[in-house]
Amino acid sequence: MAGAVGARGELESVRVTRILRDDIILGRRAPGSRLVERDIAAELHVSRLPVREAIRTLVAEGVVVARPRTWAVVREFTYRDIRDFAEVREAIETLIFVFAAERHDETGIARLRDAYERELAAALVDDSETARIAAAEFHEIAVELAGNEMLAELIAVFLTRLRWLFGQHDDLVAMADEHRIILDAVIARDADALRGIVPAHLASGQSAAERRLAGDGDLVI
Repeated sequence: MAGAVGARGELESVRVTRILRDDIILGRRAPGSRLVERDIAAELHVSRLPVREAIRTLVAEGVVVARPRTWAVVREFTYRDIRDFAEVREAIETLIFVFAAERHDETGIARLRDAYERELAAALVDDSETARIAAAEFHEIAVELAGNEMLAELIAVFLTRLRWLFGQHDDLVAMADEHRIILDAVIARDADALRGIVPAHLASGQSAAERRLAGDGDLVI
């Protein structure tokens, strides 16, 4: 049942959504791959209902495509998708980091620094999954530090796609270094510097995704 509670105390549908989301973001389920309800249900030892609900959630989050009368598939992003996402993300995330710089407290900075340090440590030993998860947390913590509920609601709309984008970054150490520069500016409450630093950082992520796209020799990844 979708309302069943698993060993971790979370609803089965929530657990299945979390597992599938991480599989997609971290590349365990490739773009274009089918999400067959009965197969996933057997794999995760649940009924098909929580799988169906999880797929609906991931469709809403923009990383799964529902196809009538056939299987849902992991979304294949195009150059247009990446550019459209980057344009919206730049405006919202720049504002988030500016507000984080203006409104943070010591506890918030400690959390932001911890995410950066975990990201760097993982990047230095080429632990890509841990590095990318920490990189996403860095941005998610900044949303909290910004202290603006409307911005938090807006970023939540494409948070999963944001995490997907981090999964396209090949140079993990370079990404961590960019986060260090952002962290320093937030600590210094240098809003003017962030208005230039954040767009440059986001542009590097866009470039990484486009390079990955080109490397696959097609317009999808």
